[in-house]
Amino acid sequence: MHNIWVRLNAVIFFGLTVLLVLAGLCAFSTYFHEEKPDIKVLRLNTLKSLRQHGGQDRALLSFDIQADLRPAFHWNLKQLFVFVLAEYESNANPLNQVIIWDKIIKSPSEAYLRETNEFVKYALIDQGKELRNKTISLRLMWDCMPLTGRIYVESEQKSSFTLPANYKN
Repeated sequence: MHNIWVRLNAVIFFGLTVLLVLAGLCAFSTYFHEEKPDIKVLRLNTLKSLRQHGGQDRALLSFDIQADLRPAFHWNLKQLFVFVLAEYESNANPLNQVIIWDKIIKSPSEAYLRETNEFVKYALIDQGKELRNKTISLRLMWDCMPLTGRIYVESEQKSSFTLPANYKN
C-alpha cells in the first residue's frame, strides 16, 4: 500500500501533465488562425521639423492612421503591440528601421485605430546627417502576444514620402 506522499505526488504530476498537454494544444491552435487586418490609411500628415541636433538629423512629424486590427484577435491572444516603423536607406546602413509610434491593444474593442494628425512618440533620428532628401517608408507592424504559444509579428507597408533636401524648422 502506498503512503499519502506517493499518492499526492501521482496526483500533482498527473495534473501538471494534463496542463502541459492543454498548453501545447493551445499553442498549436494559433498556427491555423488566419488574420486579415484591414489597414486603410497610414500616411504622413505634416512634417513639423527636420533639423540637425547634436550631430544627428532629427525629423518630427505627424501621421494619419486608420486600421481595423480586430481580425487579429483570437481566443488565445492576450494583447497586440502595435507600432509604426519608418524605414529608409543611407550610405552608412543599407536598411534603417526606426519605431516612431507604438500602442498596446488589450481587447478587440480597442483594436480599431482611427487617428488624424497623430504626433510621433519617438523622433525619427539618423545616426549621422543623412536624413535629408531620403525616401521614408511607413510600415504598420503588430506583435501578437498569446496567452500560451509562439509570439509572431505581422506587418503591412502603406506609404512612402521624401524628406526635403534642406533643413526645416
